[in-house]
Amino acid sequence: MILTDTHTHLYSEAFDEDRGEAIEKAIQSGVKRFFIPAIDSTYTSAMLTLEEAYPDNVFLMMGLHPTHVKENYHVELVHIEEMLAQRKFYAVGEIGIDLFWDKTFLKEQQDAFRHQIQLAKKYKLPIVIHCRDAFEEVFEILEEQKGDDLRGIFHCFTGTLEQAKLAISYNMKLGIGGVVTFKNGKIDKFLNEIDIENIVLETDAPYLAPTPFRGKRNESAYIVNVAQKLAEIYNKDIAEIAEITTRNSESVFGV
Repeated sequence: MILTDTHTHLYSEAFDEDRGEAIEKAIQSGVKRFFIPAIDSTYTSAMLTLEEAYPDNVFLMMGLHPTHVKENYHVELVHIEEMLAQRKFYAVGEIGIDLFWDKTFLKEQQDAFRHQIQLAKKYKLPIVIHCRDAFEEVFEILEEQKGDDLRGIFHCFTGTLEQAKLAISYNMKLGIGGVVTFKNGKIDKFLNEIDIENIVLETDAPYLAPTPFRGKRNESAYIVNVAQKLAEIYNKDIAEIAEITTRNSESVFGV
């Protein structure tokens, strides 16, 4: 059984004490593929180090996280373009709009999101979208940028059935993580109405740990709990969920 974590911040400071152990634990649990989203340029070095340590398991993205879009975002975008020109990445992400914490830089977030989608198209890469309290704003830009060259993952999807269908219409897979196991997570109520071919698994470690670990540090190993919940929702066994969602991830990332 091969599970794929399509979104895990294994370079995060939260893993500084036991990174190797956490990764080995995940691998022993069947998680063989880790896709690593970027936050900003301050983490690039740590991401490259992680890839060097686990070249067969770790696949890097490049991008500017919306909560890190500040006055200097143009400098960050230059860094992203330089990195994309230098070497192989598997997606542009995580990118998008986040209005949960702060609306100060909405215009800059929109500009950065749009610019990074265009970079993804230039390098023929998928995008990985972060959206929090900003479905309307994200969909507005996806509508503007839609086309055969727009594709990717709607990371940590927490919207409605209608929003799920709209995301899929823009060639997005839905990234399903710990929220699907929450009692108040809501998406478990309609997920079986979405074709499983549109689903990929993720943890967003170290954030959003699934039940029964909710409130603790999330780990890639806990994707097994997410897969188990999907097995219940789709009435399939966990090995089949692993096979289908890994295949779906391959269709997005090309690996």
